[in-house]
Amino acid sequence: MSAHPVPERLTSFLNWMRVLAVAGGLVLLAGLWKAPGRAWPDLLLASYALVCLGLAGIFFVALQYTTGALWSIPLRRVGEAMSSAIPIGGIGILVLLIARPSMYPWYGHPVTNAEAWTGFKNAWLSYPFFLARAFVYLTVWLGFSRAIRKNSRRQDREGGIELSKKNTRLSAAFMVVFGVTFWLASTDWVMTLQPDWASTIYGIYHFAGMFLSGLATIALVTLALRSAGPLRHDVGDAQFLDLGRLMVAFATFWTYIWFSQFMLIWYANLTEETTYFVRRTNFGWGWLVVLNLFLNWGIPFLLLLPRVNKANPRTLVMASTILLLGRTTDLYLGIMPSFSRQNPRPTIWDLAALALIVGAFSLTTMRSFFASEPVPVGDPLLSASAHSH
Repeated sequence: MSAHPVPERLTSFLNWMRVLAVAGGLVLLAGLWKAPGRAWPDLLLASYALVCLGLAGIFFVALQYTTGALWSIPLRRVGEAMSSAIPIGGIGILVLLIARPSMYPWYGHPVTNAEAWTGFKNAWLSYPFFLARAFVYLTVWLGFSRAIRKNSRRQDREGGIELSKKNTRLSAAFMVVFGVTFWLASTDWVMTLQPDWASTIYGIYHFAGMFLSGLATIALVTLALRSAGPLRHDVGDAQFLDLGRLMVAFATFWTYIWFSQFMLIWYANLTEETTYFVRRTNFGWGWLVVLNLFLNWGIPFLLLLPRVNKANPRTLVMASTILLLGRTTDLYLGIMPSFSRQNPRPTIWDLAALALIVGAFSLTTMRSFFASEPVPVGDPLLSASAHSH
């Protein structure tokens, strides 16, 4: 049962999200039987996207605790609520790894095209070790996110600064552990779909995309909650201005990492390194690479560059939506060329995966948000956040 009633303006929306999640899940489930070669990769995309959105939410909260930021305190419950998507996506990841490990080309076969790294790769891509690591990643992330959320909600009842200090210590530890585990998880779950290729900045690249899409999601969810009522008196233009600044910064950071990875591989022109981009710039995939850059940087950067646009709800919704489409395109490019090498065409299974992401994320996030106070009322620094600008 929710601690606070859901506003009528959101009830209808959540009913539609429930229909979307159920329909997407059922269609994707049917696809696992009817078109397994395409539906299983879509399940990976949907599950990984949900995990990343959940991690982006708790990472945002941990970042604010660690840096002692005041401006973001009214947004904390949004980030905490987003973390409820981690177990949903995690279940999908584990189902895939247990039921369909053969979608990874190294499964059951030694990886030999790695010269001096052959021994390490063969050991790292041992299936029992691979599966065990997935359990460790998800357990660690869930443990930290639940501990941080528990302390935050407990503070609503008890007040005081001690629980904030405890969460600051937890957040600092989480950020260190997260940096290592997310790097390894993105390598395991996505990069090893093409095990003859490797990039030393692949984890950073996925982190940039993960946090950028998380910022866009926080902006959209917060705008919706402010419009519907729960955050109307607690979140102002100043918070959106700072969110817009972060979105511009991380869109540029994502582009810098993308270019660094592409340029160095293109310049060196080594056969074992170029296979990843050759597959994605040919066979009908090239236009998606160009679109990816426009969606993740070009268009949002131009939209949000003027200061006034960062706090403009209409512009912020537009830029955030474009960034989320860009993140979907980026994940699609990272996963699908390994299974469909030419003439990429959207299928019903792709649409089902997108519906599952949107529906399941919206339901879990809103349910978690309304299970507690809309803002951390027990944090003694909450009132100071209104004057932090």
